[in-house]
Order: sequence, then structure tokens, then C-alpha cells
Amino acid sequence: MPLLARVYTKPMKTITICSSALFYKHVMEIKEQLEARGFVVLVPKTALSMAETGDFEVLQYKTWFGDANDYHKKADYMLSHFDEVTKGDAVLVVNDAKHGVAGYIGPNVLMEMALAFYQRKPIYILNGLPDDSPFEEELKGMMPVILKGDLAQIL
Repeated sequence: MPLLARVYTKPMKTITICSSALFYKHVMEIKEQLEARGFVVLVPKTALSMAETGDFEVLQYKTWFGDANDYHKKADYMLSHFDEVTKGDAVLVVNDAKHGVAGYIGPNVLMEMALAFYQRKPIYILNGLPDDSPFEEELKGMMPVILKGDLAQIL
């Protein structure tokens, strides 16, 4: 049975992009495409930092792996992006392949999607849903619009 998406009638001006940090270079490309179509696009602050330096090496930013005292940075990244989700009119999940999983959606993105869902915001997923996800039920229950790579479907 096909996944049914919720229908939204409110015009969207601001889109918040959510994704794994591994996809931030792609996120910045999509940001430019959406801005060219007139959208305001919010992205994680680490993605902005990476774009400014041209260095998209993820582990350099995840310093808490080497120093547990740096988990405050992770908390700050999470809270600041929750703020971006709240500011946006909709969420776009960029879910490329990661760890051999097509359409990867990790725990942080799931939390961001849940926040958007709770706030009754449209949720767009760039690629298909991941196969064998431990949270398949929750992903489908949020009734996202699956774009199948076609950004033109965003109203």
C-alpha cells in the first residue's frame, strides 16, 4: 500500500534542511537551488561553517568523540537546529546513502522530523525511506512527502 502524505495548503517561504553531517556538502548545493526558487533556507550551523571553510570533513567537528567534555557542543548543535526547525514553514530531509543504507535517516534527523511533525509542519524527504529502518513505523506515521529526488515537488 502506498504511503499517503498529508496535504498542506499554507504557502511555504522558509524551509529547514535536516540531514546527517556527512551530507552537508549536498545540503549546501540544495540550499542554493531552493534559494534560486525564492525560498529562505535554514541549514545546520555546522553546514554553514563547513561551507565557509570549504572543509566538509565531519570528524573534525565531532570533537566529543575524543573529549567527552565537548558533548556540550553536540547539545548546542542539536538545540540550535531545533530552533531552525521551529522557525521554518517546512522541513526537507536530505537522506543520501550512508553506511551502505540508501535513504539513510539517523537519530538526530528523526528527532528533528518529530519536532516538525509535532508542530504540524510539512516534512519532505529527498530520497526514498530507508529499508529495514528500526523506526520505519514512526517515519511512515509522520506522513512525509517523498520527493524521489525531485525538488520541484516542493510547493
